[in-house]
Amino acid sequence: MQRSVVAALSLFSLLASPVVAQDAEGAADKGANQPPEHIEPFPNLAIGSSRKKAQASFELSPHLQRAVPAKEMLKQQRRLNRSLDALQRERSGTIDAYVVSVALDSDPVFAREAREAGKVLSRRYGGEGRTLVLAGPDGARDDQAQGSIRSLLLSLARIAELMNTEEDVLVLYTTSHGAKVGLINHYGDTEYGVLSPKRLAEVFEELGIERRLLIISACYSGVFIPELASTETAILTAAAAQRTSFGCEPDNDWTFYGDAMINRALRRPQPLAEAAKDASRKVAQWESKRRLLASLPQSSIGSDADVWLSQLEGRMPQTATQPVGRSSAE
Repeated sequence: MQRSVVAALSLFSLLASPVVAQDAEGAADKGANQPPEHIEPFPNLAIGSSRKKAQASFELSPHLQRAVPAKEMLKQQRRLNRSLDALQRERSGTIDAYVVSVALDSDPVFAREAREAGKVLSRRYGGEGRTLVLAGPDGARDDQAQGSIRSLLLSLARIAELMNTEEDVLVLYTTSHGAKVGLINHYGDTEYGVLSPKRLAEVFEELGIERRLLIISACYSGVFIPELASTETAILTAAAAQRTSFGCEPDNDWTFYGDAMINRALRRPQPLAEAAKDASRKVAQWESKRRLLASLPQSSIGSDADVWLSQLEGRMPQTATQPVGRSSAE
């Protein structure tokens, strides 16, 4: 009995606090294309009775589905298959960008953000025909494969088959709740998981994907930098490893960071490093106005990443597009 209590407390200390920090305020009206609400508590995915063992379990990225209707599973698999089949192969001699934008939580703000992020990043980096969005229903649309740890990793594996890993670039945008152990995959009361920095790094190594532009929007997302930073990687995160981020109420169109980085900074024809600075300043202004503890967005651009990044950005459109949706800071 005591062991189970200790395990539960250990899990709570690792997961519960960050999820509450970005928890929903109210719920979207029920209706067509509405995602399921989070009602039941997040289950204990840790193995063992100590914090150390729980941490080790989370690093393996546990992923749980329960009571998902068989027809829904088949529908989601077919959607994913169609999306993967539509991706084009790489072009020899050209640095192609493969863009993946994924919402790992069923709060509809994340699906809205992932959909628009896919458009912005595809336009900026020439990802037409090589862009994949994984996002569940957002209150208006439900036409793409649902974001999950499984769908994301399968997508990365397929992209690794299509791209030239010595030439092409993966552009990955993730948006979700976060914890000090990684990104939280939480879909209604049917799907739960943790995507850890260690696991994501192992997948990239397995697949041979070295050229990476990673933009991670979540609480505590700075924990990904030590594991994923490399000379060939550019990584931007919404928060420092010990800080929360803001703006993820379900009715929002954007989180603070998604709004600042995707909806504003990356719509303009400026280098990635400048975009990161612009986004950080904008987020700081919004947080200061609301008297919130600064999230401190982070960035790390590897020395060799500048080579492929300059070539990709040399082709980006030289006209800006206008922000869409309601600002998360208003």
